[in-house]
Amino acid sequence: MTSAAATPVQRSEGVWRTAWRRFKGDRVAMTSLGIVLAFIVLIIAAATGAVASQWQRELAVPNAPPTFLGPRAGENAGTLAGPESTPQPPVDLSDIDPLAPRYAEWAERAAKLQTAETTKVDTLPLGADRLGRDVLDKAIKGTEISVFVGILAALLATVIGTVLGALAGFFGGKVGDFLEWLYNVFTAVPDILLIFAFAAVLGRGVDTVVLILALTGWTGLYRQVRAEFIKHSGREYVRAAEAIGASATSRMFRHILPNVSHVILVRMSLLVVGFIKSEVILSYLGLGVPIDQVSWGTMLAEAQGELILGHWWQLATATAFMAVFVTAFSLMADGWRDALDPKLRGAE
Repeated sequence: MTSAAATPVQRSEGVWRTAWRRFKGDRVAMTSLGIVLAFIVLIIAAATGAVASQWQRELAVPNAPPTFLGPRAGENAGTLAGPESTPQPPVDLSDIDPLAPRYAEWAERAAKLQTAETTKVDTLPLGADRLGRDVLDKAIKGTEISVFVGILAALLATVIGTVLGALAGFFGGKVGDFLEWLYNVFTAVPDILLIFAFAAVLGRGVDTVVLILALTGWTGLYRQVRAEFIKHSGREYVRAAEAIGASATSRMFRHILPNVSHVILVRMSLLVVGFIKSEVILSYLGLGVPIDQVSWGTMLAEAQGELILGHWWQLATATAFMAVFVTAFSLMADGWRDALDPKLRGAE
């Protein structure tokens, strides 16, 4: 007695299990996945206050260098020698200043209100900014904002582009014509101008930046997904699913979508990288995150003025954090693309 044919859900699960086995065999992809997960753990720790919760505190002297460079050589201002003078007794001002009797009382009350001054260090592990804030703490907190913006905006843009592309490619007709018109409206204006226009209308804020990037970044993915759905909608396995009574939604998202997921993943990785760069531009121009928050973009904007004075450590730290994450995320996405590509796994 023959066993029943596998359901679409079971086939989809089998595809992902096979892809995971292929992905685990790629050392570069697994290493990149580990780096990305480490960044995610760092982001969660920063969001919960476990690390970098004091990033706004002025712990060091302004522009303190990294520890491995050592403290800056102090400037000896010197002293001016003057003639020796004999100490004179304090002058009694009570006869000419009616407030003189209150000076002692005010000095005593002011002493009670004085706060202890924190001793500022001369160096920090990765240096300090112009206000004496720890650059390492700023980079960790900036990772939370920049990566959150990049990933969340990419996910939202991916959902919008995938759904609209699937509808346009699978149904065509009037649905496809309307979505093509919508696509042409968004692509008629350069992306950077659309971003600036939305930013000027919606104002500043992390949520606003995510929404702006998602609304302006879905068009490229829509175009690719539409072409893939047009190609796959007429193939034998989709027609067979239609013959056994599968609904349009089932054919779109249970049969076709797993076979085009590698295209979506690669495009999403590009969106993450592009959106992080866009956040840097917006924050640099003052249209990104608020001034009471920090991101890689605000760090680079601050570092521009510091670099002129030879204080390069904030620029180097923000650039290193961004380069490591972007490179690891891109390599991880390439590994998933190779693992999910139907041609590489022998499905076509």
